Amino acid sequence: MAETLTTAALTLKDIAREAGVSLATVDRVLHNRPGVRADTVRRVREAIERNSFQPHVAAAELARGRARRFAFVMPSGPNPFMQQIEAYLGEMSGWLSARRLGVEMIATDVFDASVLAASLEALSGDYDGVAVVALDHPTVRAAINDLVDTGTKIVTLVSDVPSSRRHHYVGIDNIAAGRTAGALVGRLVGGRSGKVAIVAGSQGLRDHAERIFGFNQVMASEFPGLSVLPVLEGRDEDARSEQLLARLLGRHADIVGLYNVGAGTQGVAKALSEAGRDKVVFVGHDVTALTRRLLLQGVMDAAISQNPGHEARAAVRVLLALARGEPILREQEKIRIDIVMRDNLP
Repeated sequence: MAETLTTAALTLKDIAREAGVSLATVDRVLHNRPGVRADTVRRVREAIERNSFQPHVAAAELARGRARRFAFVMPSGPNPFMQQIEAYLGEMSGWLSARRLGVEMIATDVFDASVLAASLEALSGDYDGVAVVALDHPTVRAAINDLVDTGTKIVTLVSDVPSSRRHHYVGIDNIAAGRTAGALVGRLVGGRSGKVAIVAGSQGLRDHAERIFGFNQVMASEFPGLSVLPVLEGRDEDARSEQLLARLLGRHADIVGLYNVGAGTQGVAKALSEAGRDKVVFVGHDVTALTRRLLLQGVMDAAISQNPGHEARAAVRVLLALARGEPILREQEKIRIDIVMRDNLP
């Protein structure tokens, strides 16, 4: 079921009410006119920033008389990072309303190509733009291309389908992220030799496949004393990831490193804990409430972080630019990665 995140377009009266001042005072602050106390200016500006209110933009959009609808096709299930993206989209309601944009969340099983393709096909003719966390599969590729043929602007989010005719990809360089994970695991293991485990959601997800590729590149070229085991596919589910890893740990007493490519982090941590393998170097992705706690506890050694707020904003801005026929600010929309450890937690 789709969930609408936008509200009615904000007005100057709304900002004045929230800041506890008169409409005339808001007008003075907006135009930098004298006669307003510094504390009042601060309250008005905070209300404007909190609601992402831009009156000139709002007026321009209203003058165009064009409301637009965007859909975000996201994974169903409790994936903390994806939930962060959805939360940031919710916080953008003022910005979206000012531009007459409606954004709807559509949850689906992105690990099942037929289900994801059917979800995309059902959007035909209903939306100006679609952002999708996509599985790189022929049926999904065809569904994306069909939407493009209807005039829908398509952005792949987090995970790309480069062989499709999608208009833009918003996400990190996943091969670079995988190489970073490989360097971290190899260096943190130190001089020990042994095996390294990989837990992924699915190798059909382009972002996971590229991370694994980059990871293996570094392992093979820089750490010949470490042997990488076959990838476990946990579908980003805690219970499944825990079960698969527990079995692997039981079969290999010499596992010294672990790369968790996607979600399922709680299950991975539980399997390590219950097996008493606290010396295994554990590198994963994203800073969430869970990974923050695991880093502080020393269970997790490092997280490769991408900014979910930046990704949410970038996806909407790119869709809007595509819908308007405007250029995309590629440097502004480039998503960076950061290495987060216990001592530099944000």
